[in-house]
Amino acid sequence: MELKMRLCVALLSLSLCLGLMGHVRAQEEADDVEMDVEDAIDDMREEDVEEEEEKAPGPPPVPTVTYRAPEPMGEHYFAESFDKGTLQGWVLSQAKKDGIDEEIAKYDGKWEVEEMKDTKLPGDKGLVLKSKAKHHAISALLLRPFTFDTKPLIVQYEVNFQTGIDCGGAYVKLLAQTPDLDLEEFVDKTPYTIMFGPDKCGEDYKLHFIFRHKNPKTGEFEEKHAKKPDADLRTYYTDKKTHLYTLVLNPDNSFEILIDQTVVNSGSLLNDMTPPINPPAEIEDPDDHKPEDWDERPKIQDPDSVKPEDWDEDAPAKIPDEDAVKPDGWLDEEPEYIGDPDALKPEDWDEDMDGEWEAPQIPNPICETAPGCGPWERPMIDNPNYKGKWKPPMIDNPNYQGVWKPRKIPNPDFFEDLHPFRMTPFSAVGLELWSMSSDIFFDNFFVTSDRTVAERWAADGWGLKKAAEGAAEPGLVNQMITAAEERPWLWIVYVLTVALPLVLIIVFCCTGKKSPASTSAAEYKKTDAPQPDVKEEAEDEEAKEEESEAKKSEEEDSPGEAEDAAGSDNKDGDTSNEKSEDDILRRSPRNRKPRKD
Repeated sequence: MELKMRLCVALLSLSLCLGLMGHVRAQEEADDVEMDVEDAIDDMREEDVEEEEEKAPGPPPVPTVTYRAPEPMGEHYFAESFDKGTLQGWVLSQAKKDGIDEEIAKYDGKWEVEEMKDTKLPGDKGLVLKSKAKHHAISALLLRPFTFDTKPLIVQYEVNFQTGIDCGGAYVKLLAQTPDLDLEEFVDKTPYTIMFGPDKCGEDYKLHFIFRHKNPKTGEFEEKHAKKPDADLRTYYTDKKTHLYTLVLNPDNSFEILIDQTVVNSGSLLNDMTPPINPPAEIEDPDDHKPEDWDERPKIQDPDSVKPEDWDEDAPAKIPDEDAVKPDGWLDEEPEYIGDPDALKPEDWDEDMDGEWEAPQIPNPICETAPGCGPWERPMIDNPNYKGKWKPPMIDNPNYQGVWKPRKIPNPDFFEDLHPFRMTPFSAVGLELWSMSSDIFFDNFFVTSDRTVAERWAADGWGLKKAAEGAAEPGLVNQMITAAEERPWLWIVYVLTVALPLVLIIVFCCTGKKSPASTSAAEYKKTDAPQPDVKEEAEDEEAKEEESEAKKSEEEDSPGEAEDAAGSDNKDGDTSNEKSEDDILRRSPRNRKPRKD
């Protein structure tokens, strides 16, 4: 028992220590945020020592992050951070969209360069889509056109849905290099090479990667869509945080799509695009037609089968049970429902307009104690003679020819493009969007052929935002309290999570049944009653068992001797019992004679 109490105290102490450690760790998480960006964290605000002594100690200040505009380091084709605060280099579309009403055809959605509404990084500006339910189009030229040859393509930019997103896109288009490219006439039909980025409407969360592939035989372009990512994208649209979207295309036709530098989709341009890059080598002959006598039926009715003479198609499926007997006490004359005697005709009831008034029907109270009311009818049972409509059995069709398919012919449009990476060069970056949500924040567009350079740009831009947002986030305890304020039922979860383990530990460690042996020994210690010698009792029991076995064997040999043996056994037993009682009394403390010194 003492060991259990020690174990209980140790477990309770351990649980309290773990709780305190969790609380301290949660507080430290709110104060200590690791920064992976160089010179990201300024020194903590220093206060006068004398003022600190006079004032009551408060919580340590949250680390601040100083914004420093990213600078491209290495080869790149486009870099835009919007930190100049202007749209210099960007062109607003002045065109109209074809095929829709004149009132909404204009690309008159507003764009602004400003900080995020709830910015954690003062000084960091971006491009913001300000209007809802309008068409927006803006674009900018690259430093030089990107040509798909032996170097990879890396495109990345940041998006923050500041007010959430109901229905709209935040994807970017890489506009194809064409002689007639005019950024002021940028519309939805302007040729592009790649479209990449998030898009959402309703509960459909998409991450587009589409490229326009040129048919080498016809010269026509066809959109090829990447497979849908397996990852759940919902969080990136709803958490109101800034996320980094990256597309990587390699000369070996492989591609990767990353969010926050984590791969969410990957594959091959040759195998993971819809429709496929290369058409099938053979197609079905459009001029081939199924013959009229072609039999595709694998089973037919047996033509030699005849309906049996005793087959009754008119027999009902159910018949009355002739063995049923009306229960005693059945009230045939009483109706099952009667008019409510307490109901009254409404005062405004007009019999000319509403007809004759009738009281509403209620169950007959007399029938509550009877097995039933109304005319008794026999219950219906399955008809054992019912067979239904006769049909001939089905047999294998001897003329079955299989499912007909048109014959295959060589595909006249077949081609094989083993290098779909070699796409149409592009020379501009554009955003052509329609959105039912406003204040979509774009920042830090970057196009390069060097992944290391792209990662450095991401670290100086998005990495800084991530650090600032992480520094401003509350600790674990504060997050739990905030969540419980929004969902009060979480308090029950918290209490059960803490209390249930403690209760189980107490029940396990501090309760238990006492063994009968220990209870008996304790009772003997508390009284002066004589305690039998356990060892002697065991020896007496063994002796009795041996004597009983000997008695049985003697009874089998001679009945007379058995009776004599039984008598002697009784005497021996009495003598043994008297002897054991004498021993117990002699050992008892009360019967011991005092020792003379």
